[in-house]
Amino acid sequence: MKKYIPFIILSFYLFSPISAYAAEKYTVYLKINNGEFIPPVLNVPTNKIIRIKISNIGNQPAEFESTQLRKEKVLAPGASSVVIIAPLRQGTYTFFDDFHLEHLHGKIIAQEPSQ
Repeated sequence: MKKYIPFIILSFYLFSPISAYAAEKYTVYLKINNGEFIPPVLNVPTNKIIRIKISNIGNQPAEFESTQLRKEKVLAPGASSVVIIAPLRQGTYTFFDDFHLEHLHGKIIAQEPSQ
Protein backbone atom coordinates (compact mmCIF):
# COMPACT_ATOMS: atom_id res chain seq x y z
CA MET A 1 0.00 0.00 0.00
CA LYS A 2 2.83 2.39 0.87
CA LYS A 3 4.23 2.16 -2.64
CA TYR A 4 0.98 3.63 -4.04
CA ILE A 5 0.94 6.71 -1.81
CA PRO A 6 3.40 8.74 -3.97
CA PHE A 7 1.36 7.86 -7.06
CA ILE A 8 -1.87 8.99 -5.37
CA ILE A 9 -0.29 12.26 -4.22
CA LEU A 10 1.18 12.91 -7.67
CA SER A 11 -2.20 12.20 -9.29
CA PHE A 12 -3.88 14.66 -6.96
CA TYR A 13 -1.44 17.43 -7.90
CA LEU A 14 -1.65 16.68 -11.61
CA PHE A 15 -5.42 16.65 -11.86
CA SER A 16 -6.42 19.30 -9.31
CA PRO A 17 -5.27 22.34 -11.36
CA ILE A 18 -7.14 21.06 -14.39
CA SER A 19 -10.38 20.83 -12.44
CA ALA A 20 -9.92 24.28 -10.96
CA TYR A 21 -9.05 25.77 -14.35
CA ALA A 22 -12.07 24.14 -16.00
CA ALA A 23 -14.36 25.64 -13.35
CA GLU A 24 -13.35 29.15 -14.38
CA LYS A 25 -15.33 29.18 -17.64
CA TYR A 26 -17.81 31.94 -18.40
CA THR A 27 -20.53 31.15 -20.94
CA VAL A 28 -22.24 33.67 -23.22
CA TYR A 29 -24.80 33.03 -25.96
CA LEU A 30 -24.75 34.46 -29.46
CA LYS A 31 -27.27 34.06 -32.28
CA ILE A 32 -26.57 34.87 -35.91
CA ASN A 33 -29.53 35.68 -38.16
CA ASN A 34 -28.45 36.25 -41.78
CA GLY A 35 -25.49 38.43 -40.79
CA GLU A 36 -27.02 40.07 -37.71
CA PHE A 37 -25.47 39.25 -34.32
CA ILE A 38 -27.89 38.93 -31.42
CA PRO A 39 -26.74 40.49 -29.11
CA PRO A 40 -24.21 42.65 -30.97
CA VAL A 41 -22.09 43.19 -27.82
CA LEU A 42 -20.90 40.43 -25.48
CA ASN A 43 -19.70 41.59 -22.05
CA VAL A 44 -17.26 39.16 -20.42
CA PRO A 45 -14.94 39.16 -17.39
CA THR A 46 -11.17 39.35 -17.90
CA ASN A 47 -10.04 36.46 -15.72
CA LYS A 48 -12.04 33.55 -17.09
CA ILE A 49 -12.05 31.24 -20.07
CA ILE A 50 -14.86 32.38 -22.37
CA ARG A 51 -17.25 29.88 -23.91
CA ILE A 52 -19.42 31.35 -26.67
CA LYS A 53 -22.37 29.15 -27.61
CA ILE A 54 -23.28 30.19 -31.15
CA SER A 55 -26.53 29.37 -32.99
CA ASN A 56 -27.24 30.19 -36.62
CA ILE A 57 -30.97 30.92 -36.63
CA GLY A 58 -30.95 32.31 -40.17
CA ASN A 59 -31.59 30.54 -43.47
CA GLN A 60 -28.07 31.21 -44.84
CA PRO A 61 -24.61 30.00 -43.80
CA ALA A 62 -22.96 32.15 -41.13
CA GLU A 63 -19.47 32.59 -39.76
CA PHE A 64 -18.14 33.81 -36.45
CA GLU A 65 -14.69 35.21 -37.18
CA SER A 66 -12.27 37.34 -35.18
CA THR A 67 -8.81 38.10 -36.48
CA GLN A 68 -7.85 39.63 -33.11
CA LEU A 69 -8.78 36.44 -31.27
CA ARG A 70 -7.69 34.10 -34.08
CA LYS A 71 -11.02 32.28 -34.00
CA GLU A 72 -13.26 31.17 -36.84
CA LYS A 73 -16.40 29.03 -36.87
CA VAL A 74 -18.64 28.37 -39.89
CA LEU A 75 -22.24 27.30 -39.25
CA ALA A 76 -24.83 25.91 -41.62
CA PRO A 77 -28.41 27.21 -41.28
CA GLY A 78 -29.91 25.88 -38.05
CA ALA A 79 -26.54 24.68 -36.70
CA SER A 80 -25.02 25.43 -33.30
CA SER A 81 -21.46 25.24 -32.03
CA VAL A 82 -19.11 26.48 -29.32
CA VAL A 83 -16.02 28.69 -29.48
CA ILE A 84 -13.59 28.67 -26.55
CA ILE A 85 -11.45 31.75 -25.95
CA ALA A 86 -8.55 32.00 -23.50
CA PRO A 87 -8.83 34.59 -20.72
CA LEU A 88 -8.74 38.07 -22.22
CA ARG A 89 -7.06 41.28 -21.16
CA GLN A 90 -9.30 44.28 -20.59
CA GLY A 91 -10.38 45.76 -23.90
CA THR A 92 -12.67 45.49 -26.92
CA TYR A 93 -12.38 42.72 -29.49
CA THR A 94 -14.34 42.67 -32.75
CA PHE A 95 -15.89 39.76 -34.61
CA PHE A 96 -17.76 39.56 -37.89
CA ASP A 97 -19.65 37.29 -40.29
CA ASP A 98 -17.44 36.78 -43.35
CA PHE A 99 -20.51 35.83 -45.42
CA HIS A 100 -22.23 39.14 -44.60
CA LEU A 101 -19.50 41.79 -44.46
CA GLU A 102 -22.00 44.57 -45.21
CA HIS A 103 -23.56 44.09 -41.74
CA LEU A 104 -22.22 45.64 -38.54
CA HIS A 105 -19.48 43.85 -36.66
CA GLY A 106 -20.02 42.48 -33.18
CA LYS A 107 -17.90 43.25 -30.12
CA ILE A 108 -16.61 41.42 -27.11
CA ILE A 109 -15.92 43.80 -24.24
CA ALA A 110 -13.68 42.30 -21.56
CA GLN A 111 -13.77 44.11 -18.23
CA GLU A 112 -12.57 43.45 -14.71
CA PRO A 113 -15.45 41.97 -12.69
CA SER A 114 -16.99 44.48 -10.30
CA GLN A 115 -16.51 43.65 -6.64
